[in-house]
Amino acid sequence: MEMLKEKLPIIIITIIAIAIVIGAVSFFEGYEEVYYTQIDNTKIDKLATSDEMKYQYILDSYNEKGNKKEITFKTSRELKEDAYLLLEIRMMGVHTWKEVQYNELPDKVKVNYNN
Repeated sequence: MEMLKEKLPIIIITIIAIAIVIGAVSFFEGYEEVYYTQIDNTKIDKLATSDEMKYQYILDSYNEKGNKKEITFKTSRELKEDAYLLLEIRMMGVHTWKEVQYNELPDKVKVNYNN
């Protein structure tokens, strides 16, 4: 019983640490930002890789408030010039992207692009 009393603080600290890690992972995995960009194929790099992601774009992107951020993401192919993309950003970068039409862009994003 004496040994259990000595180890109890360590056990409690370990349980708390595990709970914090699980909570942080859950929060960051669910954390997502949305940005919009327009494809500019002059800003593409062909990667020397055996991975299926052979191209990398570095593009100015805007969130729904119109805040600008330079975003880097990889693709398996060269994308259509001037296409608008919705980028879903998670902690580790672009999680997914999809092509959208100009009229689907938020107004504060549209002011950065000519249609």
